[in-house]
Amino acid sequence: MRVLVTGGARSGKSRHAARLLEDRTHPGPPHADPGHNPAPVTFIAPGRPADELDDPDWAARVRHHRAHRPAEWHTLETADVPAALRETPGPVLVDCLGTWLTGCVDRLGLWDAPVDEARLAVDAQVTELCEALAGHHDVVLVTNEVGSGVVPAHRAGGVFRDLLGALNQTVAAQCHEVHLVVCGRVLVL
Repeated sequence: MRVLVTGGARSGKSRHAARLLEDRTHPGPPHADPGHNPAPVTFIAPGRPADELDDPDWAARVRHHRAHRPAEWHTLETADVPAALRETPGPVLVDCLGTWLTGCVDRLGLWDAPVDEARLAVDAQVTELCEALAGHHDVVLVTNEVGSGVVPAHRAGGVFRDLLGALNQTVAAQCHEVHLVVCGRVLVL
């Protein structure tokens, strides 16, 4: 099942997403012997590993989140989320699409581009993400709900808000369920 979990900052969305996969394992390839150990959950963290980050506060936050994941989960910190989805056979948690989108906008140099131009450039990235997502059936994705967070009131903030809103709607259409988390409470949409 593909689930999109959305909510504002500090809403509990990441905790809820992890709970959805806590007991989930993948049975392994069909040719595997009965004693084959199931694949653990792979946690895909969009972006560079904490030890490669220039921002010490963000690196500390990444390390904190990593330390609170179940020990048997595999963590993959990468900017190439579509490739990670294609290469990971077992259950996956992607946290967070907003971070992935920020990396795309950075790599493409779109913070100062007109919104329509930025959207066209990001659309190819979103299409690739959705194609990889369509081939994966056991994934939970976390994103920020655009109307539930603080977005700076400058041009780049507006570009990000518009791109994230479009991304969320596109990914939600690929998912079986969307869960909205507010104050730790979950509403299945």
